[in-house]
Amino acid sequence: MAENKKISLAELNALPPKEFVRIVGQVFEHSPWIAEIAGEQRPFADFENLQRALCETVKNSSEEKQLALIRAHPDLVGKLALADQLTRESTNEQASAGLTQLTPGEVALFQNQNAAYKNKFGFPFVICARLNKKDAILKGFERRLKNSPAQEIKTALEEIFKIAELRLRDLTQG
Repeated sequence: MAENKKISLAELNALPPKEFVRIVGQVFEHSPWIAEIAGEQRPFADFENLQRALCETVKNSSEEKQLALIRAHPDLVGKLALADQLTRESTNEQASAGLTQLTPGEVALFQNQNAAYKNKFGFPFVICARLNKKDAILKGFERRLKNSPAQEIKTALEEIFKIAELRLRDLTQG
């Protein structure tokens, strides 16, 4: 598939399972198992049906699988980002939020917030960077550090669903 070519839902529905997983599996960070399970429900009637199937797969999975999905996400302005080792999608998302244009002091602030968050919850802070900018993300750290672990798992998954929807829209026509 060409770099920016979008695929139709009909084409996705007709793909062999492995090819479906190869394409749709990138919607959830390093978690192709979601596309593998959701793909068994093909054919999908529309985009919303496909998106719902993917999200329901996550919602119906064990807490262990949900935590693995959350942990598959990189820290914002973390070591992988600074070493240019993120997925193409994560790199673009962090750039859209202005996180690639930070001062050294802002980088240190993000890294301190990442550490505080990870120390409290045991997983990285996940927010849909494409729907936020640097200041909103920093406020999100402050607000969400007050949450309980159960609240944060729920919030992180909601943010992951936003990320996945945007990524899926990037891949598909219509």
